[in-house]
Amino acid sequence: MPATRILVTAPPYPGRPEYDPAQPWTALDQWPCAWVRTHQSAGQPPFAAAYRRIFTLEAATVIRCHVSADERYELFLDGERIGEGSERGDRAHWYYETYGLDLPVGRHTLVARVWSVGRLAPWAQISVEHGFICAPDDETHIALLGTGVAAWEAKRLPGIAFRGGGDELGTSFGGGAAFDIDAAAYAWGHESGEGDGWTGVERRAAGTNGFHLSAMTPVRLMLPGTLAAMSTSAPTNAPAVRHVSTTPPGEPIEPSSDLPAERAAWSALFGDGIGAAVPLSVPGGASRRVLIDLGVYRCAYPRLRVSGGAGAEIRVRWAEALFADSPGGRAKGHRDVIASRCFIGFGDRFTADGHERGFEPPWWRAGRYVQIEITTAATALTIAELSFRDTGHPIDAAPPATGDTALDRIMGVALRTLRMCAHETYMDCPYYEQLMYVGDTRIQALAGYALTRDDRLARKALTLLDSSRANPTGLVTASHPGSAGQIIPPFALWHVAMVHDVAMWRGGRDAVAALMPGVRSVIDRFLASRDADGLARSLRGWNYVDGAFPGGVPAGGEPGGVSGILNWQLAIALGQAAALEGWLGEAELAARVARLRDEVVAALIQVFWDERRGAFADDIGHAAFSEHGQCLALISEALPAALAARASATLFADPSLARAGAYFSHYLFEACRLARRVDALFARLAPWHEAVAEGLTTFPEHFGSTRSDCHAWSAHPLFHWQATILGVRPAAFAFARVDVEPQLGPLARVAGTVPHPLGAITVSLARDGDRLRGAIGLPVGVSGTLIVGTQRTVLHPGANAIA
Repeated sequence: MPATRILVTAPPYPGRPEYDPAQPWTALDQWPCAWVRTHQSAGQPPFAAAYRRIFTLEAATVIRCHVSADERYELFLDGERIGEGSERGDRAHWYYETYGLDLPVGRHTLVARVWSVGRLAPWAQISVEHGFICAPDDETHIALLGTGVAAWEAKRLPGIAFRGGGDELGTSFGGGAAFDIDAAAYAWGHESGEGDGWTGVERRAAGTNGFHLSAMTPVRLMLPGTLAAMSTSAPTNAPAVRHVSTTPPGEPIEPSSDLPAERAAWSALFGDGIGAAVPLSVPGGASRRVLIDLGVYRCAYPRLRVSGGAGAEIRVRWAEALFADSPGGRAKGHRDVIASRCFIGFGDRFTADGHERGFEPPWWRAGRYVQIEITTAATALTIAELSFRDTGHPIDAAPPATGDTALDRIMGVALRTLRMCAHETYMDCPYYEQLMYVGDTRIQALAGYALTRDDRLARKALTLLDSSRANPTGLVTASHPGSAGQIIPPFALWHVAMVHDVAMWRGGRDAVAALMPGVRSVIDRFLASRDADGLARSLRGWNYVDGAFPGGVPAGGEPGGVSGILNWQLAIALGQAAALEGWLGEAELAARVARLRDEVVAALIQVFWDERRGAFADDIGHAAFSEHGQCLALISEALPAALAARASATLFADPSLARAGAYFSHYLFEACRLARRVDALFARLAPWHEAVAEGLTTFPEHFGSTRSDCHAWSAHPLFHWQATILGVRPAAFAFARVDVEPQLGPLARVAGTVPHPLGAITVSLARDGDRLRGAIGLPVGVSGTLIVGTQRTVLHPGANAIA
């Protein structure tokens, strides 16, 4: 391989420049290389530019380079694509990738294609200004390849236009721009450094090691990328061509207009998963509409290779599902059905120039259905390739095997949902927003801890979300990275829970301690709003709890109101913060926070407990009651036993309570575990079973009518199989001890593996009358407890026979 991607942890150029006591204001931790950009005549984004460095080696050399760009880059060595980035972050965490270049004697060309989409970029994409940086690790190579030092050249790439996705979809869209490539104007061969128009570059700010002072130019605080390259997995099935016709793209798909012979030719283009693809021809002066069913929801880069057909226009558009109404409607039915359905989608456009050309957009697309729309000019167009390169953060896990066919299907779909929402950050949904919302992210991280030992994405999420507190409220923003700065105060409290989660499931005192200033700041912001009753008034912002409430906001959640639900969430966060302070050795802080938790709980009981209903109200007037309030009260584990028993009984018996939606059902299932009512958990899986029956291959944002067909907060049954049904959870910080409290519900037996920082926890148990029999295995050095009802059995490291 001419190049390999390398994950590094130590920053380059340590101690450069040295501290000068005579000039203490001098910027420290600066790189010897600088950001560069095309000449200012290139204008403001959106645009794409290429950067090249042509050099000759007299001896074979291995060069390690740190590379980054604003906003995105693709890197080519001697015409071969070797990498992409920059890993998504924010201004205070601007990531770079490190490559090892294994170069033989002779002439070489290093090229970066840099995309700056500006206002049309994905909502989660941060930008300072267009630019590129390449910094060799060994300072002897800086004159050869270092930007701002070596003779790099650049040019703006013609033949590229950009369109906003919302224009096509008729709704808000955060997935970035659609790309239109005019092959006749495009600068073909620039990946190899070919063509004219290359000029010198403008030097900008020096690179940094994550610290900067006295900057006179825009600065990104740079850190080594934390993630490996996104994985590319081979699809398990060839796409199915469902419909080919000459009808206009916006018309409903009718079986009577299908062209079976041409559909067979399009199917041959994809092969059968074994044989080679067979190119196809679209005659001149023709139009075609081709509907492709990927079979499952995928996140992928589409790849198109064509020849001939000068002037032909090819559009590749993506949709999660087809719509049962007119193009202006949004109703979905069974996801497998296409007859009389409308395709409403987003995608890219390519205009052929008669030569053999290939095109792949710089950002991936998402969905299950792809519609190809072709209009040819005077001559025939040959399509040699249409393929899809899957992408995403690798989640090395198989879906749990539950022994129940229907439950197995839920686990498989849930795992695909989790994977489709894991990329360079977690995402709420891969199609519409691509934002790392805290509420979603907490559930994604928990599922990750329970399924795989890889916690890099979760730790990155914690770091970036903590960084988002640099706003006037001091709260963690609702989603980050992102340009909106939206405030959802309850999500800031779930960030406290996320810090507690990583401390319990993975540990790492230093990393957790670094997050504690944010934990304290968030909690103090809520405590500062307490009224004379000792309850926190609802903060300004969108106090979203669940889709079960109008606008997602419970009674009392309006700014300045008093919400029982939000105060129960504060009580939970206070309990978690107190435990964290104690673990970190801050006894005084732990005692203070525990006292405050007790005060809030006492006020909640006094104000919101309704003796007649046997439940906690959501509002001071006791007009609104919900599952949400009872769940959070139980999860706080701060109630007197008698009160907890009554709230639990009402939760599972009162159908008039506002019901938890797809997202908040995670907390309902947590309450089921604490109440040992896993029978209720299995019963409430009905919407997941129905979604599978409706042909969904990922779980949606909301069950029933939904905008997004893929929303990772609905994947939480994965976590609950591992942590509630198998019952494996940390019993101490850093998973130092293990509790195994299996709750089988209707199942006769359960088996599975839960990752642990020191190995694997294995569980295999079956009912034998009122007892459980089987085996539990713990890693070396880890002990635990098996809890079955009121019976507790000590578990030792290694194999434990349960009889």
